[in-house]
Amino acid sequence: MANILLALMTVFSVLFSTEVDHERFVHIFFPNEVSITAELAVSNEERARGLMFRERIDSDQGMLFVFEEEGIHSFWMKNMKISLDILWLDHEKRIIHIEKCVPPCKEIPCPSYSSSIPAMYVLELKAGSIEKNGLKLYDRLDFVLSAGF
Repeated sequence: MANILLALMTVFSVLFSTEVDHERFVHIFFPNEVSITAELAVSNEERARGLMFRERIDSDQGMLFVFEEEGIHSFWMKNMKISLDILWLDHEKRIIHIEKCVPPCKEIPCPSYSSSIPAMYVLELKAGSIEKNGLKLYDRLDFVLSAGF
């Protein structure tokens, strides 16, 4: 019986630690002192999935796509159920490109959205968040990523 309990505890421990690894979040502070909690998309799989199939996103939530280096990173709205505001940020976390109220893709091929300037981060927010928070080009967002990101 003790062996069975030990085995179950080990399995739950592994499952729980794996779940925690996939749920990584960061607090992002806007220039107007409003903050949001953004889910991190760091791996290729996380970035490819993004916010697909999500029914909603709250005004205090977002998803931050983190890339290894600055580059031209394109996004599309395939399998999206909600409209988004999208911000591209350079390595200094300054907004270098904005797309407002980007609608879900209704037919293939889906339009692609990107910045003509290399970006290191891309932040997806609830549609209307850019207007609501007065965000504009060259504003700097504040966030601290844990080591390894």
